[in-house]
Amino acid sequence: MQLSVKPSNLPSTQTSCLVLAIFDDQSLSRLAKQIDRKSGGQLSKILKRNDFKAKVGETLVLHDLNATQIERCLILGLGTRDKFDPDACVSALSGLANASRQLTIKKLNVDLDGLKPKGRDESWLASKIAECFSDVFYQYLDMKGNKKNRAVQTLQRIELMGADKQLKALRRGAKLGQALAIGKSAAKDLGNAPSNICTPNYLAKQARSLARRYDRITTTILDEKQMEKLGMGAFLSVSKGSDNPGKMIVMQYKGAASNVKPHVIVGKGITFDSGGISLKGGAGMWEMIYDMCGAATVYGTLQTIAEVGPKMNVVAVMAAAENMPSARASKPGDIVTSMSGQTVEILNTDAEGRLVLCDALTYIERFNPETVVDVATLTGACIVALGSQASAIFANDDAVANALIAAGEQTRDRAWRLPIWESYQPQINSAFADMQNIGGKEAGSITAACFLARFTRKYRWAHMDIAGTSFKWAGVKKGSTGRPVALLTEYLLSQEAGSI
Repeated sequence: MQLSVKPSNLPSTQTSCLVLAIFDDQSLSRLAKQIDRKSGGQLSKILKRNDFKAKVGETLVLHDLNATQIERCLILGLGTRDKFDPDACVSALSGLANASRQLTIKKLNVDLDGLKPKGRDESWLASKIAECFSDVFYQYLDMKGNKKNRAVQTLQRIELMGADKQLKALRRGAKLGQALAIGKSAAKDLGNAPSNICTPNYLAKQARSLARRYDRITTTILDEKQMEKLGMGAFLSVSKGSDNPGKMIVMQYKGAASNVKPHVIVGKGITFDSGGISLKGGAGMWEMIYDMCGAATVYGTLQTIAEVGPKMNVVAVMAAAENMPSARASKPGDIVTSMSGQTVEILNTDAEGRLVLCDALTYIERFNPETVVDVATLTGACIVALGSQASAIFANDDAVANALIAAGEQTRDRAWRLPIWESYQPQINSAFADMQNIGGKEAGSITAACFLARFTRKYRWAHMDIAGTSFKWAGVKKGSTGRPVALLTEYLLSQEAGSI
């Protein structure tokens, strides 16, 4: 779906659908007043009937307004003017996208008058329009064998109509929004792909394909033999139980000089998590195709960055493995040696994400990173704590944590910081090894982050637990959300001008 920008004028040619936004006081925008006059007051007459309450996201479609060439006029409710904040704006845009999806139109004209919420500029608005429409129109169709089951979408183009002084900012936002739409859709596609398709090798192939499509991206794949030579015993303790070998996938975006320190993002890529020998219960186990959403996030974020083209260096790592029970699989009580030299007692093979991540977090030291952010569907405890509203953030650096939280507020892809105080560390001490991979019943998300913190002391680091935000599991609406691609992209772009 293409986004373009044009001055806000009364259409002189036939328009399939024009969007006019209205608050609950029913005051008309400049363009709406022009249309009302041209139609002989038809628009205001309909609104005065009071059937349309202009609640946030409410829509009303009017057909063939008198004396105009507007086939459809879609009225979008914005609610109360003084309560129209960024969250209300996102809700309104989602309502608009859902209403547009029901129409058989190829082009949509959107009058932006009144749509910009408090505290945001035109660039943010244009970007959010592109993102909301992409989210609503997204479909994962690769596995639909019957073409009759493929929903046909006709909308191909959205024209944003603003004042002349707004056009530059709108174009800038439209570019970012379309890049985000591409990156989030890519992350969703990887997340939704079933585990018999999306294996570690499949993720490696996608990473190589990304490097072929973008000149500034290079991809390197480490196989299990290479990881064994590097001493990645923690990672290999997870992958050895599967017939699908693990892969450490390293993608580098080079947009600045080689001496500029990169920002590194690392994603947990467990393409299916059975729990291993500590086997999960059967109910809901299918959800574990989403245990690679951290890897999908860093992939989608890097693709967004490549589309935008900032002058910075970014390294994206997908730690990809499958956690399966077999005669070769790790057993509770096993002790393994990580790449850092620290030993880990595996008390539960279902706490495997931290095992692949800890070796990835040691490996990326060689890039001398400016900052490091890992992203993982790490703990069910995070869902208990924060639900599906916010991702959890843990960090050894306040500036990194604050920058991530600010990026979440800007994009409405929110996150909330939780502590990793030293007082929690004794919960993962082991009698026989340097540490154990679980910390007991209390503070499960925190002790998982404390585990990772033991491997990140050489750089500024944050961990994001996205177990509750990265996918939905309800009925036909289940699927990957593409979160937190928007947050991570905003975070990285905010670092382009200098370090935090």
